[in-house]
Amino acid sequence: MHYLNKLAEIESKYEGLTEQLGKAEVLADPNVYQKTAKARADLTEIVEKYQEWKTISKSVKDTKALVDESSSDPEMKAMAHEELMDLEKRLEKVEQELNVLLLPRDPNDEKNVVLEIRAGTGGDEASLFAQDIFRMYIRFAESQHWRVEVLSSSMSGVGGLKEVIALVEGKKVYSKLKYESGVHRVQRVPATEQQGRIHTSAITVAVLPEADEVEIQIDPKDIRIDTFCSSGPGGQSVNTTYSAVRLTHIPTGTIVSCQDEKSQIKNRAKGMRVLRSRLYELELQNQQKQIIEERRSMIGSGDRSEKIRTYNYPQNRVSDHRIGLTLHQLDRIMDGKMDDIIDALIAHYQAAKLMQPPKSEGGVDEAPSALAG
Repeated sequence: MHYLNKLAEIESKYEGLTEQLGKAEVLADPNVYQKTAKARADLTEIVEKYQEWKTISKSVKDTKALVDESSSDPEMKAMAHEELMDLEKRLEKVEQELNVLLLPRDPNDEKNVVLEIRAGTGGDEASLFAQDIFRMYIRFAESQHWRVEVLSSSMSGVGGLKEVIALVEGKKVYSKLKYESGVHRVQRVPATEQQGRIHTSAITVAVLPEADEVEIQIDPKDIRIDTFCSSGPGGQSVNTTYSAVRLTHIPTGTIVSCQDEKSQIKNRAKGMRVLRSRLYELELQNQQKQIIEERRSMIGSGDRSEKIRTYNYPQNRVSDHRIGLTLHQLDRIMDGKMDDIIDALIAHYQAAKLMQPPKSEGGVDEAPSALAG
């Protein structure tokens, strides 16, 4: 389908939804109103961009006519030609943005995420780096006005994090964090190093889209629930009641532990959210192999054992190995100013998708159409 026809259809649908929102029967039903409002909101960005494209296109047409009409006035023609070049650059930029907006959306982009960080090779130094990375994500979340809630954590003897599982809630969280899964490597001189030698340690990060209850139904008979006393660093008891909870999903062997709350009921609820997200990830891998293969073709194997990024402290350098990006801004990035990396990753994978021929409605590949055609 031609891009212009597709965009005109989207604009028409948007106008229809706007009209629906003003009808008494829609206003009277909160569920219908919410669903209609969300459908309209989902189209707002692309409709506004299409309307911008139409405005600039008209200006280009009018300015071209002015250039032709100004043949007898060299000064006027030069001014009109300069304006035309500026308009054509703006039009090209808007066309590129429309191409991206027309890409098939990841259905998980709007979801909250369960963020899991675990210390890997490197012992105590790895646990300290895991804590640093978690702090980095917390500060980035604050800049995005997201909310971070720790679901489970385990401290090391030196005050680092052996493991932390957190829920990150907000607008389009998964769309920005989905490329963070993998092995993150650090090169620095540990605080415990006496001779100033640089050590290399690693941690793993997993970003799971949070599953809604309607998406993942868990049969209570498939869950084994064990309770135990929660403990702190070095095995010190946090409390003497059996408030910590371990959930085992028998069919898949998936195990989740949660001990941060003093209430067993709260720990069980938090554990179920993590379990549901892990089962949802398994479901995605089983049911959406095509998407998994597409991701794999763009970012390698996608396995969490794959090193995706290196943080080099002596050189104040961060390198993302998947896209060949190197920034000498480690201090800023560790302070949560991750926009340059996040934006570069999103742009890279969007460009990779744009290189793939789109599917027609009948499932046949189409060559990309020019907007101005």
